[in-house]
Amino acid sequence: MAHRLRPVDPGFLASAPVRLVFATEVAAPPGAVYRAIAEETADTPSWFAAVAAATPLDGGAAREVRLRGGVVFRERILVADPGRCYTYRVEETNAPGVAALLEEWALSPAGDGAGTRVGWTMAADGAAALRWTLRLARPGVGRSFRDAMRALERRLTASPAA
Repeated sequence: MAHRLRPVDPGFLASAPVRLVFATEVAAPPGAVYRAIAEETADTPSWFAAVAAATPLDGGAAREVRLRGGVVFRERILVADPGRCYTYRVEETNAPGVAALLEEWALSPAGDGAGTRVGWTMAADGAAALRWTLRLARPGVGRSFRDAMRALERRLTASPAA
């Protein structure tokens, strides 16, 4: 890893200089969505195309995520509230210019009662070039999130083979 990041807590979600916030609904219950995001770490690349590999570490208290393109994150889980919230901070990365990075997946029942409203917030701080790049990348990151949620929905709602 290139460098360690500043440790932040969940309060950073409200105070970060850059916040990318996205939300959508998935036709699967919150428990199933939570399991896919928080517990079935190694399967993440099957539904999140930006992720090349995800490996749980420290008995599930941390994980390493490798993105397509070579960026690597070592993450520490801060909040694991099944069916509701999954929050982690990046502790080490090879991405340049990052000083602090925290992500939160917030889950709640969808309006129809059968699905899940999925909110994803990326909170970041770093060099001016990083802040500018993240703001510029917002539409692409949002598209990646929506594509991932559609793929996750297909995976979670597919009928088992007969």
